[in-house]
Amino acid sequence: MLAILLVHAFAALVAPVCVRVWGRNAFALLALAPLGSLLWVIANWGDTQRVRIRWAPAIEMNIDLRFDTLSAIMASLVLGIGALILAYCARYFQDDEPRLGVFAAQLVGFAGAMFGLITSDNMLLLYIFWETTTVLSFLLVGHNGEQAVSRRAAIQALLVTGAGGLAMLVGIVILGQRTGSYLLSDLLAAGHPPTGVAAQVAVGLLLVGALSKSAIVPLHFWLPGAMAAPTPVSAYLHAAAMVKAGVYLVARLAPVFATSPVWHPLVLTLGVFSMLLAGLRAMQVTDLKLVLAFGTVSQLGFLILLVGLGTPAGALAGVAMILAHAFFKGCLFMVVGIVDHGSGTRDLRRLSGVGRKAPWLCGIAVLAAASMAGLPPLLGFAGKESALSAILDAGQLPWLARNGLLVGVVVASALTVAYSARFVWGAFSEKPWPPREQGTDDEPVRWHPVDVSRLPGEHRTPPPRPDPATGDRPDAHWHAPGALFLIPPAVLAAAGLLGGLAAPWVGRLIEPYAETLPGGTAYADLALWHGWSVELLLTAVVLLAGATMFAFRHEFSASRRHRLGNADRAYDATLRAMDRLSRRMTAAVQRGSLPLSQATILGTLIVLPVAMLVLGARRQVELRLWDTAVQPAVAAIMAAMAVAATVLRNRLASVLVVGVTGYGCGVLFALHGAPDLALTQFLVETLTLVIFVLVLRAFPAEIEDSRTAAYRPHRAVFAVFAGVTVAVLAAFATAARGTEPIWRLIPDAAYQLGGGKNAVNVLLVDIRAWDTLGEISVLIVAATGVASLVFRTRPLGSAPRAADSPNYDPDAVSWLPAGRLVDRRDRSMVLQITTRLVFPTIMVLSVYFFFAGHNAPGGGFAGGLTAGLALTLRYLAGGRYELGEALPIDPGHILGAGLIAAAGTAVTSLFLGAPPLSSAILDITLPVVGHVKLVTAIFFDLGVYLIVVGLVLDVLRSLGARLDKELEET
Repeated sequence: MLAILLVHAFAALVAPVCVRVWGRNAFALLALAPLGSLLWVIANWGDTQRVRIRWAPAIEMNIDLRFDTLSAIMASLVLGIGALILAYCARYFQDDEPRLGVFAAQLVGFAGAMFGLITSDNMLLLYIFWETTTVLSFLLVGHNGEQAVSRRAAIQALLVTGAGGLAMLVGIVILGQRTGSYLLSDLLAAGHPPTGVAAQVAVGLLLVGALSKSAIVPLHFWLPGAMAAPTPVSAYLHAAAMVKAGVYLVARLAPVFATSPVWHPLVLTLGVFSMLLAGLRAMQVTDLKLVLAFGTVSQLGFLILLVGLGTPAGALAGVAMILAHAFFKGCLFMVVGIVDHGSGTRDLRRLSGVGRKAPWLCGIAVLAAASMAGLPPLLGFAGKESALSAILDAGQLPWLARNGLLVGVVVASALTVAYSARFVWGAFSEKPWPPREQGTDDEPVRWHPVDVSRLPGEHRTPPPRPDPATGDRPDAHWHAPGALFLIPPAVLAAAGLLGGLAAPWVGRLIEPYAETLPGGTAYADLALWHGWSVELLLTAVVLLAGATMFAFRHEFSASRRHRLGNADRAYDATLRAMDRLSRRMTAAVQRGSLPLSQATILGTLIVLPVAMLVLGARRQVELRLWDTAVQPAVAAIMAAMAVAATVLRNRLASVLVVGVTGYGCGVLFALHGAPDLALTQFLVETLTLVIFVLVLRAFPAEIEDSRTAAYRPHRAVFAVFAGVTVAVLAAFATAARGTEPIWRLIPDAAYQLGGGKNAVNVLLVDIRAWDTLGEISVLIVAATGVASLVFRTRPLGSAPRAADSPNYDPDAVSWLPAGRLVDRRDRSMVLQITTRLVFPTIMVLSVYFFFAGHNAPGGGFAGGLTAGLALTLRYLAGGRYELGEALPIDPGHILGAGLIAAAGTAVTSLFLGAPPLSSAILDITLPVVGHVKLVTAIFFDLGVYLIVVGLVLDVLRSLGARLDKELEET
């Protein structure tokens, strides 16, 4: 299972390169990843397998995978149909399709994420894969991002399913804390759902996530909107894969949670309502993809209802319908793509004669539509017969509820027959010209230009505008599909037929899952013929009613005012209400006044902690004011400098005195025996001063009178109270310790576990490396944000080199390569000479800090800051061109290399069978060097070093070099 995930991840990484080399044919090569994985699923069908990798056991974040019958069924759909969709893409797209390589990577990555979702035993891991599919769906739906309709559809799908996912996460956390385990297998092994209000809330939240993902009413509207995506996306995500995630979760939880009080009212009521509402909408819309989209919502309601019944018969019928639905709906979406590809339209009112021009395509569509309608001998018929039997035998439901459910399913199934026939009629039948749709005030169909970008290269000349009286019909420009284009939908249509003919064999494959539900084996077999029965009579009623509805299909057509309302309007109204609320809240708490914002923050800091100290329990505080006389002297200097910063009007002087307080803090660190912290404080303070100076160049030297606030006593009171509050909190926090402090254990743990004597560095790169990884990720985000703001009108890149200057003279001699390019008024020969002499020494010191940091003061952070100061010195002495000469590399590349080095240690540890970010100690003896002790954490530290250097270079390039250029131009 882990290998399948890695194979898909690798295929997603190489997909852009493959598409660039082989064009659209690369999709056929990428299809080997899910196809090969499908072979593993088939070979291991019936076996229960587990994978457990310890990741972060303290927070239950382990990689726990479990493969059983239900996982095998879903995996066969995800991987098998995924391979067919990739093969279909090889003929659907053209080689000049924009962003085709990225699209291929996202589609393959989605297949891997879905496999991870359906094999996750850890609910937290399941949520990660769940949200991964949400993000990938957003990207795939928004593939044509230049179109407003695609952007809206992608954002709508992201918001609805993302909000449902957040609700599900809350439910997962509540359930995990309530039961003491986040493993689905543990929850199901308990045999009964947890009790209590919190547990019921958790179950309800889990269902909200599942129902939003599977587009169940009232959260269904995102699925029809997502039809703006390319047809392969609709055929895969919205028919066979992503929307099945919610159905899968309900099916996975049903063996235990179906008896929860909130389960049946939500699942059964919303399921049957979705069937009816979406079935009616499928009879109204005229876009073939929308017909299938609303049909999908209706069928998803049916699937949720069946697997949510909580009986073995319902489970058997539900899983059989999951298979049938994936076969016929994936096939029909691909058929729509071929029709759209060949004619340039999906409007069923304009299409005419396609069946005559493409008989094979018509036959494939008829076979799949017959399975959707539930006609024998197809799998859809066998599944629907079992579904009716399961509902009739649902003895745990009250008589009124059971019969109401049965009536709803029968009516919705009749609608399914009707819109199945309407789909075939709309796509392939002969129709009169010009087309008119009854029920819409006899309004003629308006002309919509053909989207020629989807047509093959030789057919990209748009057809002429038809004359409504005599005009040229769309089918006159039909482009016949090739054999490779027809094979994927033909395979799925044939699977629906073979599955029906071999229904008992399919049933035996499903039975192990059905037996996990309460009731054992008391369910009907999956078969085409059960004799004369009530189910057969109901099927006849369904077919007759569906045929009648199709005959009167024009009566269902939507008028200008939708009879069933419009969920999109409710969605838009909700967003507008949220925008209004957010604006009012923002206007109340963020008025654009920095003093007001600071007062709010400091007031909260003062009031809440002090109130907790007064009202809560606290220990006796014992203070020792100082150890040596040097400490109060340094503190007095820091206090004096802090007060001076509030009264000085010169900006640079204010920055310098604030810097003195920082250096004073470093001195206190050193006096307390923390040389590592002191070194880092000195380096950070120096670099911060430089950044302040770079920014202040664009400001006047003195603070203007209009910006000088008069002395205000309440500000001084706020400042004094804030400082006192922090000091008091620190004192009480120190006194609150009731056990032995951990710092007594850290030195020994650092040396024995991390192989280093410098406890601070070992903490950063080994014991708490996860924290450091998060912090350096934040640094990268900050650097990217600064660069994006400064370089908003031009692409990023490395700093300019001396040869890029128009004043560059290659024969000129100077102390620095770009020294002569600095204006004589700003040039300092002393600084340039000093830089020439000191720069190599500082870089050597940087390397020393890096290598010595595991056992002595230093490390990757201190070494990177030292190297950053060396680069800063080069920049100050030689200007922006000197910065390019010192390090002519794009800072983004350095930041990326650092993140790869840091994160790569986690992945490497996994490959070696160790926990992520764990270190190994290597003792080797080299011929000349002698004995060398190497701790692999140094590679993580190398990532930190590179990220700090890249961040400093990014700041110098943006706030320094870019600002230099702007000042010169002005």
